[in-house]
Amino acid sequence: MKRDDVVLLTGGGGIIGRAMTAELTRVGHAVAVVDRDPDAARVSADHASDGLASAYRCDVTSREHLVDLQERVGAEMGRVGALICNAATKSENFFAPFQEFPLDDWDEVMATNLTGPMLCSQVFGASMAADGNGSIINVLSVYGIVAPDQRIYEGSEYEGRAINTPAVYSASKAGLWGLTKYLASYWGDAGVRVNAITPGGVFSGQNDAFVEAYSNRTMLGRMARAGEIAAAAAFLVSDGASYITGQNIVVDGGLTSW
Repeated sequence: MKRDDVVLLTGGGGIIGRAMTAELTRVGHAVAVVDRDPDAARVSADHASDGLASAYRCDVTSREHLVDLQERVGAEMGRVGALICNAATKSENFFAPFQEFPLDDWDEVMATNLTGPMLCSQVFGASMAADGNGSIINVLSVYGIVAPDQRIYEGSEYEGRAINTPAVYSASKAGLWGLTKYLASYWGDAGVRVNAITPGGVFSGQNDAFVEAYSNRTMLGRMARAGEIAAAAAFLVSDGASYITGQNIVVDGGLTSW
């Protein structure tokens, strides 16, 4: 991407999104912080460096909303030269057992986690390809490339609620890796690089039982910090990654390398 281009970040109001906004603006990028929750987007943008971020509300499952977003960001900030698809969602029954998982919840999660990046790429990636340069980064999960170890969830809680990794999350992230490779091939000759980042588990307030069990599954013996995921994003949009496409940068403390 060109130095004066804008980085458009979906899911910018979450823990990883906030860290990405902070890191990208720290190194001088202007960031359009996009989230379904406008308050979360504003909090993320307000903590950016040098006023380089602006907040936008958008539902990434709506092509109409994305086309409108492209027009607004273009008019207010400039050309989008990099797209980071970080938006993901949980449904009401997100932690229901697989055999009882409702189809409506499956469709809801897939719409945001997989269809959303596809639509974002159609809208913003097509413009990058027409201009002859750009970068797309899809945020995956370790559970899109390996199966979750069900044993780590024994006694695990977040905000007082039992947690697990549902099949829909794994399936959506695995599908997003497939989309990443496809688009890298599809737009390679148009100068658009398409890569993925796979975060390991990021600490965000999980209980001690989960933190200990998860940490013991990694080579570094701890969970990730959000800033460590953000650093990978900053690298992939930089000129230092100009010959990297179709790749998956796995930031997981070694969990998937055992």
